[in-house]
Parts: sequence; structure tokens; C-alpha cells
Amino acid sequence: MATTEITRATLEDAEAILALQKLAYQCEAQLYNDYSLPPLTETLAALRQEFGRSVFLKAVGDGAICGAVRARSSDGTCFIGRLIVHPAWRRQGIATRLMHEIESCFADMNRYELFTGNKSRGNLRLYEGLGYRVFKEEQPMQGPGLVFLEKRRRASQPLGAAGSPLQ
Repeated sequence: MATTEITRATLEDAEAILALQKLAYQCEAQLYNDYSLPPLTETLAALRQEFGRSVFLKAVGDGAICGAVRARSSDGTCFIGRLIVHPAWRRQGIATRLMHEIESCFADMNRYELFTGNKSRGNLRLYEGLGYRVFKEEQPMQGPGLVFLEKRRRASQPLGAAGSPLQ
């Protein structure tokens, strides 16, 4: 298993993150038979704008970005989105490490929220294993059903990886 390093992503990483996102979400598109999922239709311009609103982390292995996640906060809640790992790098703990690090970046939050598709059993297992619990399900007019999960932090229980948040 090759080692990976997790650091803050910069605007210069946007193109590589978008390419990885489109690759990583192919399995979701196949699962739902829907190739119009927002992660697959996001533009580079929209992703670059998101850098102004969110914290992006990247996992780098063998000199290339092999994983990423983004999050932003509002009213005491950290909203986590688009956790992605290159198919060749899956099942090596990268997603778990990215989640711990993004939680550490928002260590002062009392609540963390994310969502995934209702058929995405692997994603649901991962998030539930990290302490997230389902609090809402929605069926949009178009697209897959969504499952919303949250994780609440007790005041005496810090979240994320040991050490200080990434700078």
C-alpha cells in the first residue's frame, strides 16, 4: 500500500480535482443509471468558485491527487461534500482519513452534515462507521433518493485526527 499525504488543496488543484471527481462518480452514475448527477456536470468555473466558499483537502499518492473532500460551515454546522477517492486507491483508508481531517479543520463545530444517494450502501457504511446517523431522507423530483446524515460532537469529545487542523 503506497503512502498518501493529506493537505489543503489550492485553486491550482481545481482541474485535477474535477477530473478525479468525474472519474470517481462514474460508479454512482452506473448505480443510479443517471449520468447527469451534479458531481458529473459541475464545471471547472463552478468548482473554482467553490474554492472561495469551502475548504478543500486533497490526498496525494505517487505524485498525483488520489482523493479529495470539501466542506463549509454555516450556523454551527459543517457541511461536508464530494468525498472522492480514485478507484485504484479505494479500500486503503483514504476516505476515512479525509473525513477525519476535514472534521479537524472544523473542530469548533458542534454538528457535521453530509448526504449520499439512498442506494450507495458502501458510502452509508463508511459514514455510519464514522459516527454519522441518518436524520432525513428525500426523494427529489428527478435523480436518486438522498439520505442525509449528521454527526454531533459532545463538548468533551473532539473530532477528527489527532493534532491540530491543517492550515
